[in-house]
Amino acid sequence: MSNYMLFSGTANEALSLEVAKYLEMPLSPVTVKRFSDGEISVQIAESVRGKDVYIIQPTCAPANANLMELLIMVDALKRSSAKSITAVVPYYGYARQDRKAAPRVPISAKLVANLMETAGITRMVTVDLHASQIQGFFDIPVDNLYGAILFMDYIKAKNFPNPVIASPDVGGVARARYFAKELGLDMVIIDKRREKANVAEVMNIIGEVEGKDVILIDDMIDTAGTMMKGAAALKKLGATSVMACCTHPVLSGPAYERIKAGELDELVVANTIPLKQMSPKVKVLSTAPMLGEVIRRVQNNESVNSLFVLHS
Repeated sequence: MSNYMLFSGTANEALSLEVAKYLEMPLSPVTVKRFSDGEISVQIAESVRGKDVYIIQPTCAPANANLMELLIMVDALKRSSAKSITAVVPYYGYARQDRKAAPRVPISAKLVANLMETAGITRMVTVDLHASQIQGFFDIPVDNLYGAILFMDYIKAKNFPNPVIASPDVGGVARARYFAKELGLDMVIIDKRREKANVAEVMNIIGEVEGKDVILIDDMIDTAGTMMKGAAALKKLGATSVMACCTHPVLSGPAYERIKAGELDELVVANTIPLKQMSPKVKVLSTAPMLGEVIRRVQNNESVNSLFVLHS
């Protein structure tokens, strides 16, 4: 018998099954029920006493329900005498609320961290936190995995004749610069600004894109408005093609319609969040081998960081 067990919440069961397949072990049985008023009930179907357990559950939409399901599962495992509880949260919801950006607002990312620790999580594994300082909201070990490792080989395999990396806004420059350095490419920046109230945003491109294959890099795409406007601005300035790589496909509201009608040629995403629908423009890359290998290394007390040492 293995000394660790793998559990899945209901947020992304397909990903959990892929991770289990990579680790060549079954998902341990758990029953998740919902009462008619929305309350969640969990029962662990076999003994976890003295075991290291791993729960795979992104807190994507519906964020509140998936977060509560995770917390309740953790409580059930803690009360069943699990030795340790590692939450594998490929997408960490509420990460955009990581600071007081205005008076009298919460820091919800910190609140969620407190809830997870209080529930009994002893370690957190996640992918591409919206702000890496969120790791500091926890007093337990946090492995913030780099989604970049998924996209590097895919970008190289495209064999673009004249590629350039682009950041969709000033806030994403560090992420785009990392990609550009690893791939040995130049970088451009989209400077988005609103000249005055009730006037459409102006997209200024810092750098040369004429005749180039532009690769936009971001950690998440929500309504896809900014990304589509950026793609249109790049094409207007002579870009040959525009591809976007994004770890978390939140894709809410009009996102799918915008992607279909927009200037973006291809959107490459990870499966941290299950897609609501398929699109010919969207390519999905699996995080399962990465998450599975990290779980194996954590369990065997091996280095996690060495997995992400990339070479261009």
